[in-house]
Amino acid sequence: MKKEVKMDAITISPTELRANQKKYFDMAEHTRVFVKRGRKLIELVVSDGISMNPSPSGDPWFDDPRNIAELSRRIKEYEAGEAKFVTLEELRKEWEDIK
Repeated sequence: MKKEVKMDAITISPTELRANQKKYFDMAEHTRVFVKRGRKLIELVVSDGISMNPSPSGDPWFDDPRNIAELSRRIKEYEAGEAKFVTLEELRKEWEDIK
């Protein structure tokens, strides 16, 4: 049996947000707060900081500057035509030779 997780939500107008910003910013800590602007809904999202992580899933690998530097180096190598492509069979053979 699945356990249903329920989260409260509220939709307000831009005017209501302007009049009571602190109230709705605090509320967004535990309740989904949407501001209805025309036909669109804008959600207030609470975060500890802005992430420059390019991964849609938020993969922490991209948070390490050394990984980004290595990735940049390899992209440049590829663009300069210096990258060596290896097939899976070639890799297997290399591993067999090591054994």
